[in-house]
Amino acid sequence: MHPAISVIFFTVLSGAGYGFMAVLGLGVAMPEGPLAAFVISGIAGVLAVAGLLASTFHLGHPERALLAFSQWRTSWLSREGVLAVVTLVLFAIYVFIWMATGERYFFLGLLITIAATATVFATSMIYAQLKTVPHWHMRQTPLCYLLFAAASGVLLAAGLAPDGMIFTMPGSLLAMMELLIAWAVKVLWWQNAKKTTLAASGSTVETATGLGEIGKVRLLESPHSGESYLTKEMVHVIGRKHADKLRMIALVLGCVIPVLICLAVFLANTGSMWLLLAFGFLIAGLFAERWLFFAEAKHTVSLYY
Repeated sequence: MHPAISVIFFTVLSGAGYGFMAVLGLGVAMPEGPLAAFVISGIAGVLAVAGLLASTFHLGHPERALLAFSQWRTSWLSREGVLAVVTLVLFAIYVFIWMATGERYFFLGLLITIAATATVFATSMIYAQLKTVPHWHMRQTPLCYLLFAAASGVLLAAGLAPDGMIFTMPGSLLAMMELLIAWAVKVLWWQNAKKTTLAASGSTVETATGLGEIGKVRLLESPHSGESYLTKEMVHVIGRKHADKLRMIALVLGCVIPVLICLAVFLANTGSMWLLLAFGFLIAGLFAERWLFFAEAKHTVSLYY
C-alpha cells in the first residue's frame, strides 16, 4: 500500500493525543491552576485535532468529509469520526470545569478514557477489518494501536506530572514498562506479518483471474498503459533491506532511546521533564513504524500488477 504521509501523521498524532486524554481522564496529578490546565489539555487537543486534520488531506474530496459521519452503522472510518468528535466534546467540557473550578470529576474523566480508547480502537479497525490486506487483518493490529497510544499518553503525562508520579508509581518506570510491552507486541506483529502473505491467505494470480483451473497463470503485460488510482494507492514495493533498516530505526528511536531515558530518570531520580524528550523520540520512531505498516502491506489487487 502507498504510505501516505497524511495518514501516517493522522494515526501517530491522534493516537498520542487520545492516549494522553485517556490518561488525563483517569485523574493523573498535573500542575495546578487554570493556565496549566489550559496548556496541558491544549497539548492533548492539538495532537488529536492535528492528526484528524491531517487525515483529510488523504481524501479525494475533503469538502465531503462530513458525509462520512452518516455511515457509522457499517463503516469503521465513520465510527472513528463520530467517536473522535464525542471524545473531543466530552474533553472540552472536562477542561472547562477543570479550568473554572480546579476540579476533575471522576465519572466524566472515566467517560473520556473509555471514549478515547474506543476512538483509537476504531482507527485500528479501519485497517484490521480488511481481509483484502492480510498484512493488517490480524488480531494484534488493534492491540498495537492501543498499546502505542497508551505508551504515548503515559510518557507524556509522566513528563508533565509535577512530581513525576503516575498515581503512586514513578512515571518513568511505568512509561518504561509500557514502552517495552508495546514494542514487544509490535515485534511479534512483525513476525506474524511475515507469515500473513497473500499466498498464505489463499490469494494467488490464479484465484484473482479465475483461471486457476486451466493451469499456471503469468502476466504478459500490465493491465494499464499508465498509472491509475490502483497503481498509486494499492501497489507499493519496498526492498527487504530497506524494510529491515527502517525496522531498526523505529526500534532505536521509538524504544531503545526512550527506554534508556526513562531508566536514567528513574535511577538518577532527576527531573521528569527529560521524559518529554523521550516522547519526541517515541513519536519519531512511530512515524517509521507506521510508514512500514503501510508500505509493506499488499492488497489483493496487486496480484493483477
